Amino acid sequence: MADSVWTIARLLTWTTDFFREHGIENPRLDAEVLLGAVLGKDRMYLYVHFDEPLEPVELAAFRSHVKERAAHVPLAYVLGTREFMGLDFCVTRDTLIPRPDTELLVQCAVDFLRARTVAGGDELSIADIGTGTGAIALSVLHYTEGTRADAVDVSPAAAEVARENAARLGLAERIEVYVGDLTAPLAGRSYDVILSNPPYIPTADIATLMPEVRSYEPHLALDGGRDGLTIYRRLAADAPALLRDGGMLAVEVGIDEARDVARLLENNARIVRTEIQKDLAGIERVVVGYTT
Repeated sequence: MADSVWTIARLLTWTTDFFREHGIENPRLDAEVLLGAVLGKDRMYLYVHFDEPLEPVELAAFRSHVKERAAHVPLAYVLGTREFMGLDFCVTRDTLIPRPDTELLVQCAVDFLRARTVAGGDELSIADIGTGTGAIALSVLHYTEGTRADAVDVSPAAAEVARENAARLGLAERIEVYVGDLTAPLAGRSYDVILSNPPYIPTADIATLMPEVRSYEPHLALDGGRDGLTIYRRLAADAPALLRDGGMLAVEVGIDEARDVARLLENNARIVRTEIQKDLAGIERVVVGYTT
């Protein structure tokens, strides 16, 4: 990218080719997203102003982003943000990047809590185990009235990101974020809903993941043990005791794990019924257990 007049159109063409050479999956889209972020404009602006040159400071920032992305650093880490449930979340390399698949888990909770409110429930509360960015808990709070949340993460750095996101979204007064091991910080409390998107990738499969995931996202948030079910066993044993009567425990699961996780929940005497929900791709994605 030698010094010369770099217009939007020229930059996008050059960067698309550069990304393609480096094996980036969506080279044109990523180039547009990065350039739009640097300019503070949407992608449509790029097409309308294709002959507009960049200022030196803009070009320098874009070059830095391109270098990172070409090394397969995920876009969310390059930009420091990720959209989820229509909300913008700060992300760092201490947190798993929120994914569209997880929106099903959030929607399950929102629907359940709204129904509970209609049925006369008040002072509803949720717990989010392994909160990371806080995307799950904070999205539920955003789309429900009056709900409060406790969120837990074993990583102090991740917990701090969740607190930052709560403040940015104006939800800090409705959530407490704790550092600790799964349900341990929540002993003695009770919740209408407990949610978790725990690590569920079998240890041996980590090395086969795309480089954006295996090289940059925290393995603590990915590695589910030998069979991917280590954390589910602990949640199934401990979390139902924290549910109120008629409460719900919902967890996201990996491919082909739903039936095994449902059986784990059914082994707990407090869980009287389970169901499995599929995502838009038809994959069994969320397992739900209910108490009486």
